Amino acid sequence: MPPSVSVALATFNGEQFIAEQLESILAQTWTPDEVIVADDGSTDRTLDIVRKVHAAHRGPAVALRILESDKRLGVAKNFERALLAASSELIALSDQDDRWHPDKLARSVPSFEADARLLLQHSNARLVDAEGKPLGLSLFEALYLTKFERDLIGAGRAFDAYVRRNLVTGATAMVRRSLLDSAVPFPEGWIHDEWLAVVAAAVGDIQLLDEQLVDYRQHGANVIGVKAPTLRYRVRRMLEPRGDRYRDLRSRSILLLDRLERVGAKSAALNRARDKVRFESNREKLSPWRLFRISTVLAERRRGSYENLSSQGNLDVLRDILQPR
Repeated sequence: MPPSVSVALATFNGEQFIAEQLESILAQTWTPDEVIVADDGSTDRTLDIVRKVHAAHRGPAVALRILESDKRLGVAKNFERALLAASSELIALSDQDDRWHPDKLARSVPSFEADARLLLQHSNARLVDAEGKPLGLSLFEALYLTKFERDLIGAGRAFDAYVRRNLVTGATAMVRRSLLDSAVPFPEGWIHDEWLAVVAAAVGDIQLLDEQLVDYRQHGANVIGVKAPTLRYRVRRMLEPRGDRYRDLRSRSILLLDRLERVGAKSAALNRARDKVRFESNREKLSPWRLFRISTVLAERRRGSYENLSSQGNLDVLRDILQPR
């Protein structure tokens, strides 16, 4: 018997695009069993449009459940309650302003049928503008997904890739509901998609599906969007004041290690997570004076910390030395 599929759709004042997105979900060649709409306190016509589109649907029956809120929960917690409300074995995450390709679910589900340990799958996407016109850039290109990262995931070392940086865009992701046993509740300081990915990689399998299955809309009001990784952008990021960045990275790594220890993660993931805590703790202690940072940074580079644990790899060597306090 094929697995059941829920769609966890998070909304907030999304009246401009929600009809097109919901219509694309209801028109899937693999019909979802239900759509969970978790609304984060919209003050526009979002939910009226959702109900209208669902009522007008003439295809196979799809149950609709709407979760309303009288206060703002934020993106991560809103997705968390949508996921928890889903009743199916598989759950596809959805933003309110994109457009699914007709075979998105049909291309996603078979991998979960073939691999019982697969907990999360994410795909590529086509970037489009507010009118839905292609921008000539894929999501993986915008994320600067490297061959090194692809090879790690393909070799079964997904945790080593996702502990460095987030490669998962929730709008393209599908999860097995059992992942929630380990991943919920989402901790403070983590976005839902990166947290789901790193936990899934630590306790099970992850698949990177290199197909563009979503039109990922960039319209200037995205809560979370992407930018093309131009050299100018990366240099600017490198020279921004440090602020609380390393304190936050250390805090996040501690929260991750604590969760992985409690859920019985793979030993290799636990060891890498412990190394991540050590590395980020040392980065937090870096001197405000650039010359005094060099010995610590170079020592971490020699032990492979930047290559294996930092988001920009060896570029972060320069960042940690040059970045203003």
